[in-house]
Amino acid sequence: MNEAETRAEHIDPALKAAGWGVVDGSYVKREHITLGRLQGGGKRSKQEIADYVLVYKNHKLAVIEAKAWDKHYTEGVAQAKTYAQKLNSRFAYATNGQRIYGIDMHTGKEADVTHYPSPDELWNLTFAEQNAWRDRFSEVPFEDKGGTWGARYYQHNAVEAVLEAIANNQLRILLTLATGTGKTFIAFQLAWKLFYSRWNLSRELDQSKQRRPRILFLADRNGLADQAYNAFSAFAEDALVRIAPDEISKKGRVPKNGNIFFTIFQTFMSGTDAEGNPAPNFGEYPPDFFDFIIIDECHRGGANDEGNWRSILEYFSPAVQLGLTATPKRKDNVDTYAYFGEPVYVYSLKEGINDGFLTPFKVKQIATTMDEYIYALGDGVVVQGEAEPGRLYKESDFNRTIKIPAREQYRVKLFMDLINQREKTLVFCASQEHALEVRDYINQIKTSKDPDYCVRVTAADGALGDQYLKAFQDNDNAIPTILTTSQKLSTGVDARNVRNIVLMREVNSMIEFKQIIGRGTRLYDGKDYFTIYDFVKAHHHFADPEWDGEPEPIEPTEPGGNVAKPNTVEQPKQPYTPEPKPEKILIKLSDGKTRQIQHMMATSFWGADGKPMSSAQFLESLFGVLPEFFKDEDQLREIWSNPETRIKLLEGLSEKGFNKEVLAEMQRIVDAENSDLFDVLAHVAFALHPLSRADRAEVAKGKVHEYFNDKQQAFLDFVLTQYVKQGVDELNQEKLRGLLELKYQSIHDATETLGKAAEIRHIFMGFQKHLYQMKPNV
Repeated sequence: MNEAETRAEHIDPALKAAGWGVVDGSYVKREHITLGRLQGGGKRSKQEIADYVLVYKNHKLAVIEAKAWDKHYTEGVAQAKTYAQKLNSRFAYATNGQRIYGIDMHTGKEADVTHYPSPDELWNLTFAEQNAWRDRFSEVPFEDKGGTWGARYYQHNAVEAVLEAIANNQLRILLTLATGTGKTFIAFQLAWKLFYSRWNLSRELDQSKQRRPRILFLADRNGLADQAYNAFSAFAEDALVRIAPDEISKKGRVPKNGNIFFTIFQTFMSGTDAEGNPAPNFGEYPPDFFDFIIIDECHRGGANDEGNWRSILEYFSPAVQLGLTATPKRKDNVDTYAYFGEPVYVYSLKEGINDGFLTPFKVKQIATTMDEYIYALGDGVVVQGEAEPGRLYKESDFNRTIKIPAREQYRVKLFMDLINQREKTLVFCASQEHALEVRDYINQIKTSKDPDYCVRVTAADGALGDQYLKAFQDNDNAIPTILTTSQKLSTGVDARNVRNIVLMREVNSMIEFKQIIGRGTRLYDGKDYFTIYDFVKAHHHFADPEWDGEPEPIEPTEPGGNVAKPNTVEQPKQPYTPEPKPEKILIKLSDGKTRQIQHMMATSFWGADGKPMSSAQFLESLFGVLPEFFKDEDQLREIWSNPETRIKLLEGLSEKGFNKEVLAEMQRIVDAENSDLFDVLAHVAFALHPLSRADRAEVAKGKVHEYFNDKQQAFLDFVLTQYVKQGVDELNQEKLRGLLELKYQSIHDATETLGKAAEIRHIFMGFQKHLYQMKPNV
């Protein structure tokens, strides 16, 4: 009895007998937990799929992993534990339809069980302490817009974790989720459940006495506030309120009619009283006006001890406040964690990439002979300023205190030659002026004829820059293709089809570095990875052990504190007069010096655990994995000679983190770009010298002419020609039809020449052993 029969005849009836799908509010579902890591060529690693998830009152209480009748009943234990851990389910079960093995993920207890618990039994086991608001929240299902808007497992976990904290009267709550994982979706679902459960600060359970909550979504950029406002469109229109300065000025007061309010810190901090004195707008609301406040990107000022924006949060201290951040605790954002406390849920960049919800990336580390510069007489003409002979100018000096156009032009030409110029690209520059210059250099050498191919988007570009950004974010628009910026686009850019990120300025903050990388991680059809072109050694941040570390435990702090009065925001005591900036040095290099600029480039690889590795380390890692797939050279040749076993080998290597994209990069490193992927594996495993595809095909032709007739030889010679040109993929079974049509124009003509389809397939599959099993004498 196979697994499907075991499930239908034994497991399904047992669950029904326990009340699952019978008791109101309970159901059983099969859940695709992950998508599978992107591996290149449109392929993904194996998905994680739970056979059974037991759901009651909208909570995922248990996972069951089923195996066939003749398998051992505990064979699925490891999978069940993995899935239960991901889904935050308290219980996991493994079964073969005959016996059941149960695991309590909280206590660690494991034992045989005689039957599945009923929905109420499992609920009471999971939640030993009853909580009225937990029960109320569970009555409100996630809003799915008619089944088109499903929650990913980690989004569901995040929502449940926050609601549990609210049910337990926690006032300050923090969620840490990587950029691109859908924090706005989470915020919406939380607002939805709070709104329809009629929760508010009174915590009154009698619905007849309850009002719906007033919820504030607080961001630091209009783009983020507008994005959230649009994402909450499932609410009735009169429930949503966009707090904007022009509306406040027009009506002379802040809006108070509504339930879900959206604004930015700057709007709340602005405002004047009747006499024209500074009086922040947020002071027009009573301190307890809002029941729940969501602070987006809370690491950027809202919870900063020294920031004026902190006064807003302290003023509204009675509200439950939820901070959303993409960055784990670091020295740069310690105030955020001190204010909100330990995150109730964390989902890292590494998890997102390995689960397949974020796009992997590779890094091209580029060093030039002018990354640093010592001015010497004769280098060229000092057009502006006064250069110091013998002074070392570092990356931090360029385009701030010194400017050498030839250096920037060289870098621009270099990355423009490396990228596909039709792919959307973000270029991070040292300043707004630098972004302007880089924009011009790009447009001077672009292949596109469109005048808006590359545009600058910075704070100085105002409404026009916002228009450019909106067009860039629209995936149906090919123009603009490249945006140059300095600071503005490091956060808040939801552009899913970004394929390249170019770093032409230093990034010294781990937080900002994570944010910049997040510009490329969003999924898009046909996007298997994105590439970071790093001119400034920012890749060193990847090697920092903090990159994937979890937030460290922190000392708990009491929420709130002294309530800041809205009119106590400090104002400058006297006009600020900035010191004049020193004149920037501008050097025009001599032609000889310009021609001396050279570069080196290296590619970083990423292991299955998400950690960066050098090429040598990656080769060592591959060397350690290969014995799991073949024991000697002869077995590798045998596996590679058969298209079916070759595909299985490549799929297995992909599961270990060595996909075809990576192996192709390894070809370049071992100087085997004109060789077969077989040669990469044979070189790493057995130190065999790589053989070019042309030489390999030439050796195989001798055997082809020995074993096949003239018509078959003509076809196989054609196949070998395509193999030499395109690579080993031309030998895959799915390529056979295309090869026949290319050679004979139609399948009918091919069968007339070569025989029946089965015979052609036998010829195509069989000849491949002559490519690999015969060891050429070269």
